[in-house]
Amino acid sequence: MWIQPEEVLLAGALWVSERANPFFILQRRRGHGRGGGLSGPWTSLLVGTLDVVLDSSARVAPYRILLQTSDSQIYWNVACGSSRKEITEHWDWLESNLLQTISIFDNDEDVTTFVKGKISGIIAEENRLKQGEEPEEDCGKFREAELKMRRLFGMPDEEKLVNYYSCSYWKGRVPRQGWLYLSVNHLCFYSFLLGKEVTLVVQWTEVTQLEKNATLVFPESVRVSTRHTEHFFSMFLNINDTFKLMEQLANIAMRQLLDNEAFAADRSLPKPSKTLKNVSLDLDARAKNERYRAMFRLMQDERLDGHTDCTLWTPFAKMHVVGQLFISNNYICFNSREEDLCQLIIPLREVSIVEKADSSSVLPCPVSISTKNKMNFLFANLKDRDFLVQRISDFLPLSLIGQSVRHFCQIYFNVIYSLRSEFYCHNVAECSRLFLLVCPQASSSGPEAIRGRQYHPGLPTASQGLLQLYYRDTPEDLGPKAMKEKMKEEAWNIHFSEFGRGVCMYRTSRTRELVLNGIPERLRGELWLLFSGAQNEMVTHPGYYGDLLEQAMGQCSLATEEIERDLHRSMPEHRAFQNEMGIAALRRVLTAYAHRNPGIGYCQAMNIVTSVLLLYCTEEEAFWLLVALCERMLPDYYNTRVVGALVDQGVFEELTRAFLPLLYEHMQDLGVISTISLSWFLTLFLSVMPFDSAVLLVDCFFYEGIKVIFQVALAVLHDNMDALLSCSDEGEAMTILGRYLDNVVNRQTVAPPIPHLHALLTSGDDPPQEIDIFQLIKSSYEQKFGSLRSDVIEQMRFKQRLKVIQSLEDTAKRSVVRAMMTESAFSIEELEELYCLFKSKHMTSCYWGSSSSAAERHDPSLPYLEQYRIDPAQFIQLFTALAPWVCGGHTPTLSARLFRLLDQNQDRLVNFKEFITGLSGMYHGDMMEKLKLLYKLHLPPGIPPPPFEQFIELCKTLYNMFSEEPQEQQLYHAIATVASLLLRIGEVGKKFNNGSKKMETAAAQAPPLDPQREGGSGEAQVCQALADAQLEPGTPQTSDEEAKDDTSVSSYSVVSSGSLQCEDIADDTVLIGGEQRRGSVLDVDWSITFEQVLASLLTEPPLVDYFERKVNIQDKMVACKTQRAVERQISSASDHEDTQPSV
Repeated sequence: MWIQPEEVLLAGALWVSERANPFFILQRRRGHGRGGGLSGPWTSLLVGTLDVVLDSSARVAPYRILLQTSDSQIYWNVACGSSRKEITEHWDWLESNLLQTISIFDNDEDVTTFVKGKISGIIAEENRLKQGEEPEEDCGKFREAELKMRRLFGMPDEEKLVNYYSCSYWKGRVPRQGWLYLSVNHLCFYSFLLGKEVTLVVQWTEVTQLEKNATLVFPESVRVSTRHTEHFFSMFLNINDTFKLMEQLANIAMRQLLDNEAFAADRSLPKPSKTLKNVSLDLDARAKNERYRAMFRLMQDERLDGHTDCTLWTPFAKMHVVGQLFISNNYICFNSREEDLCQLIIPLREVSIVEKADSSSVLPCPVSISTKNKMNFLFANLKDRDFLVQRISDFLPLSLIGQSVRHFCQIYFNVIYSLRSEFYCHNVAECSRLFLLVCPQASSSGPEAIRGRQYHPGLPTASQGLLQLYYRDTPEDLGPKAMKEKMKEEAWNIHFSEFGRGVCMYRTSRTRELVLNGIPERLRGELWLLFSGAQNEMVTHPGYYGDLLEQAMGQCSLATEEIERDLHRSMPEHRAFQNEMGIAALRRVLTAYAHRNPGIGYCQAMNIVTSVLLLYCTEEEAFWLLVALCERMLPDYYNTRVVGALVDQGVFEELTRAFLPLLYEHMQDLGVISTISLSWFLTLFLSVMPFDSAVLLVDCFFYEGIKVIFQVALAVLHDNMDALLSCSDEGEAMTILGRYLDNVVNRQTVAPPIPHLHALLTSGDDPPQEIDIFQLIKSSYEQKFGSLRSDVIEQMRFKQRLKVIQSLEDTAKRSVVRAMMTESAFSIEELEELYCLFKSKHMTSCYWGSSSSAAERHDPSLPYLEQYRIDPAQFIQLFTALAPWVCGGHTPTLSARLFRLLDQNQDRLVNFKEFITGLSGMYHGDMMEKLKLLYKLHLPPGIPPPPFEQFIELCKTLYNMFSEEPQEQQLYHAIATVASLLLRIGEVGKKFNNGSKKMETAAAQAPPLDPQREGGSGEAQVCQALADAQLEPGTPQTSDEEAKDDTSVSSYSVVSSGSLQCEDIADDTVLIGGEQRRGSVLDVDWSITFEQVLASLLTEPPLVDYFERKVNIQDKMVACKTQRAVERQISSASDHEDTQPSV
């Protein structure tokens, strides 16, 4: 590119002149391209090393053009380029447009002035043309870095670079300075120092641990651990930003191992084009969105539009609170800078007025927001008030339209059910017609349809919680406990009057104090909905639960069977679930959620939690609370592998080690922590603690999140530390903790006592002292473990998630290997390596695109043997790399036939079990099994194809198999002899079967056979047969039509089972044909049997030796694993002068 002319004092230092004329010199930097100049290779080596080590801002382009004059010792650099092509274009332009003009100048100073002015003018014109566009300098460097990454590491265009950093990679105790490239799916590093090249590629899906640490050996560094090794990177300009990005990318990879959504998320990432690091910016936006949604318990589709510093006037405290204002498409939120001081959520559906208030020195740039329930919020100290008001105004109409439709829907459904008069029935058609114009999705919701629905307003559980239904006729209790409950209700009413009620309520430290003291039973359902964010989701989806239930009820699946099995195990001690009303409500809620989220479906422990929700909430409210619980507050807890619970179990162990180190060491020896914590977290203590006590923990959980569960769990261990340290086995420790939790009581409850089954089973003659639940919560929350923060837990969760998911992957691999040990002859080590290669191919095809979607190839709900599947393209690649039968250009055809043979369900996907079944037959079968497999690969479909077609294809396969063998000529001679013999056998069989009359008819229709061909050698006969089919032996295909003919002759499985041992080839199974192609003889009865093929091959010792020879797959696997490394080495060793971009 053209650059502003700058002085160069030493034109020859580190540069080699390649072209020159009286005014200009084109130079190449040493160490780039071919040759190192007169000073030899050492100078080139040094310069190449410097260019890799130096930061991008200090690096020099490998080519440049200098302006020189005869009377001056000063040169002027006027152009530079990253490739020979680019610099040559500039050189040609100078010679064509300037050289003749400046040659007429009288003095050199005029030449220099003219050229400098001309170059400056060109640059100015280029900048003028780019006005209105984003500056390209940074994004140009980023695109060059992306191209360099793909070239160095052999990555396809689909791999998206996120960012790149200059850093050191510690190989042993020696740091290698180079460049770290972070892409969506890989971590890559490249260094070139003093002739030594270091190339590293790590898939994010292989990372087991990611840590930022500092030691004496390794200064502040990032440690990336995989199953087999550790990598250390240091000397980052900003290590915190780098580590944060690594965490995000590793998280995406872990999601890819769990489900298919992450693959879709990968493909939704923008491709860097004009904007610098679009992918990095998008990942940063995602992280901000996740933090925003978690902070305010918002729905998964909520997108943060922006945030700004401001102050909020708090009328209850008569003061301005400093914090941040967040704006998204449906909410305005505020969070104070001081923790727990004030938090506010304002749904835009509740906003009635947004206006700019009068500004003053005391209240600069204020904005007033009024809601429909007469609350007013005043924000001030806004940096860009006009823009903020405009953004809120842009979002308001969309929210109001949606709100109007939802409000109309709710009114319509209520009126339809409540009004059943003749007047209503007379006008229902017109009402329905008007309604459907606004809400067409309710076309099937007439009055009769509503009365026949599974869920409708007439159900008792549609308007009340089960506790209200069962205790509504109970006489009012005027005892001290009841009076205390009323005092709690009054305290909350006072709080509502001061801080507001509903979703727009100010949430302060006072709110937390009230929650810790226990939520009154009458308000429990309302406040659970509010604090969990479920209320927002329920309001924005009216009728969703009922419609979902209609779709789900009556369907039979594994989830519904498990639900039916567990219905009567859900709080059987509570009278609400000792009759059909409570059981039916629980069934409906669980079934609806299983239908909403098939990825989770149903998991044990969901029934216990849902039954508690139904006690205090209506069915619809319980459903949305379950949604908030499973999808936001306890992510991945209730999937098939309870990953979230296992992650938090690991976090709990780490917290125990940090807060209770002595107890941790002792309990690790006993193996207790992992046993006890799973049930505590999965059921929120509901299954191990008396109900009246555990429900108070649920109150705190919906307000504080998972942090309070960790705090209480640590407090339980702390209170039992002395007893646990004296335990000698796991059973004794479990008994101590079980009896402690059984005696955690709630002395303030007003409900009748509910017997705790676990307590009945673990009670002894000398029960321990009762523990007050309020004291336990207060001590754990405020005294012992109050320093625990939610952000620390999230960081620990990430660390544990890597371990847990990779541990589950290892478990899956071991299960697969154990299952395949009985079905293949491969060793354990070979099966493990093959599984890793198969899985790697599957994952690579998922995130680099394929003919089938990731959802079709990866189904985590399937058994481990069937989870990972590959399509024909990936199968051909693996077959080519691993199969013992190397057939040259014929290999894709053979692998396509084997794929169709293995793909018995015709879904064009092959799982690991099927893949190993085919591969094992080729490696470990005896001679007869291998020949049977080859024979089956050439069996015809149901309709007879042309004559000799399968036989000729079999011959061609055998010819190509021998092309790289040491005894190639002997094998060719042997197969030609066998083929000739089989041709004669087929002809004899045809004559024998048809009789003389058919032979005369065939002779009249076909040209006579050549006598010389009958008596010629076997080689001549098979060559003639192959020539008739236009398949010369040893000659690769050269046309697409021939390739089409090849692949069209597919192998069709005639077996009914998955085994390839081929015992099912009957004696009368034959290779047959119909019509010979390209004018050959019509042979409808020509055929050969497998026994004839086998007998013919047994007459040739070279063929027998070949098929009886044992082949080792280890070399193939090593070559397959190193194939990409070899490609990278070839790429990095190629000529730099055409493709070397400067980063």
